[in-house]
Amino acid sequence: MIAKELISPRSVAVIGASDDTSKPGGNALKNLIDTGYSGELYAVNPKNDYVQGIKSYKSADDLPQTDCAILAIPAKMCPQTVEVLCRDKGCRGIVIFSAGFHEESHEGALLEKEITDTVNRYGASLIGPNCIGLITNSYAGVFTHPVSNLSPDGIDIVSGSGATVVFIMEEAVKRGLNFSNVFSVGNSAQIGVEDVLEYLDETFVPGESSPVKLMYIESISNPQKLLRHARSLIAKGARIAAIKAGYSEAGSRAASSHTGALATPDKAVDALFRKAGICRVYSRTELIDMASIFSLPMPKGKNIAVITHAGGPAVMLTDILSSNGINIPHLQGEKAASLLEKLYHGSSVANPIDFLATGTKEQLGYIIDACNNDFDEIDGMAVIFGSPGLTDVSEVYRFILEKMKESPKPIYPILTSVVNAGEAIEEFRKSSGICFSDEVAFGKAFVNMVTTSPEKDADPICNDIDKERIRNIIEQAPCGYLPPESVSALLDAAGIDRVMEHVSTSLDDAVSAAGKMGYPLVMKVVGPVHKTDVGGVALNVSNDRMLEEQFVRMMKIDQAQGVLLQPMLKGTEVFIGAKREGDFGTLVLCGLGGIFVEALGDVSSSLAPFSAEVALGMIRDLRGYKIIQGIRGSEGVNESIFAQLVSRVSSLCAAAPEIMEMDINPLLGNSTQVVAVDARIRIVK
Repeated sequence: MIAKELISPRSVAVIGASDDTSKPGGNALKNLIDTGYSGELYAVNPKNDYVQGIKSYKSADDLPQTDCAILAIPAKMCPQTVEVLCRDKGCRGIVIFSAGFHEESHEGALLEKEITDTVNRYGASLIGPNCIGLITNSYAGVFTHPVSNLSPDGIDIVSGSGATVVFIMEEAVKRGLNFSNVFSVGNSAQIGVEDVLEYLDETFVPGESSPVKLMYIESISNPQKLLRHARSLIAKGARIAAIKAGYSEAGSRAASSHTGALATPDKAVDALFRKAGICRVYSRTELIDMASIFSLPMPKGKNIAVITHAGGPAVMLTDILSSNGINIPHLQGEKAASLLEKLYHGSSVANPIDFLATGTKEQLGYIIDACNNDFDEIDGMAVIFGSPGLTDVSEVYRFILEKMKESPKPIYPILTSVVNAGEAIEEFRKSSGICFSDEVAFGKAFVNMVTTSPEKDADPICNDIDKERIRNIIEQAPCGYLPPESVSALLDAAGIDRVMEHVSTSLDDAVSAAGKMGYPLVMKVVGPVHKTDVGGVALNVSNDRMLEEQFVRMMKIDQAQGVLLQPMLKGTEVFIGAKREGDFGTLVLCGLGGIFVEALGDVSSSLAPFSAEVALGMIRDLRGYKIIQGIRGSEGVNESIFAQLVSRVSSLCAAAPEIMEMDINPLLGNSTQVVAVDARIRIVK
């Protein structure tokens, strides 16, 4: 838990304070003074008795008892200073701006560990090192700007990068957004992004705490902690958007299975965010777009009226909304005709509602009132209003702001004329108006908001899997790829239907097995990982002569240990895979099977365990979903059975976290069954 002295200190000391506000210690002190910090303020500077009018002490040893200290001194001086502050001055909040720690050298890492050991020993809380500090409702403990726009109901920002959080704040100020808490965790020596999220969760009071949380994350050290507290915050009414930088790393790393190549670390991040209900974005601008949309009311449904006096932006907005599952209902009938009569000739109310460039404030009012009162199919309104520069639109923008405050349905203003109506937009924002300048940027943010919610998974574990048998198989198996009989036993224990099969190491045994199974057969070499690549698969083997030819050929393949025989089945090839991704847990994937897994990379994924309901959503998210449904008269795949099997694989992986990689490829599916044809499992203990 983060100490209260870090969040709301009764006294703050700036170690390394200066009259020179171009230095971190100087500007940090100035920020505290300028923002009216109400507690006791101390400075430490060995040369001056007063710094910026604040009494200065020669060293930390001379300070009175202090709740919180901000250090802007060389890295090598920090460990001893922190020891004095925590041991002798009762300091329980430490903020270290200084760089030169683990991000720079081994020696720096040792200094950082010494500091962390000290704060842990005394029960203190550390932000940094190598950060810009933090802003809370009590004080602005940062050396950067801006520190304006502070408000208890502003947005909360948590960042792993100091410079990035400054850039995010600059963009937010430009949009007229306020801040409540800002945390720059820097090296996260003690407190990381997940710990701050935990604090924001445990102190969250619905209706009082900031409902908008933004995160810039460079690394996730505790995925389960992040997941737990993000879900908790969202359940309490908060909304969260995040950037996870570095998503392209290791995307092309070598892997020994289809799943290993497809299940990149970034897919695990995606799955974690989806499970939590975090809106993922990829730029600072998009992050502030999300903060803006979060600051406006959420519509009750996905039916939007696009109100415009310019056709082009309305078409582009309609495109982005409708192509992402947002409805733009067609408005017609008596009430639509009545509204049209109040507008200029040439206007349209079909939706988009275009009241022309010459449309008036009064006409805009008629449209908004009609959407509120006459069209039940409308859940919210996007209002596009710019200016060609011929008239002052300030009055119209004030009118839109008034309508936003009184409208029972949310209004989302898109004020496009950032030059021609720049002053009017600035006035709108200073009056606490949240607006967008680009219709497509708004559309993307709106889609992200209304389509993102935590995965609802009341019963993620399949209770009828044989956990005891699964554990016995795993515990007795060596590391590496399991032999076919162990793979089959695991699938059986998990309730995953598989095709009848037999492994033969002699030709006589193969002929005997074929007589029991009946022709036609599929034959697959046992041993090599990628059977197709080495010619280790034969289809439609229809008699003893063909079986003998293929058996002899396959046993000559390098690393061949035997030949697997299976009945030749028909159906659509689908795929289920799994890959353990460190502390994230196991990522389970599904998609079209066979060669399409590699050729198309069309897979959906989620973190195990999860229910068949979540699995069904994964299946329906596939680009190739129409093939699974059945297209042009072809028989489709039973979605319910497929979803059950995907969920069962997730439960198997939860019961056996030693599974590092797993491929069931293909499964053959039709309208009545989905059967595993080939499977590989690699375990690492």
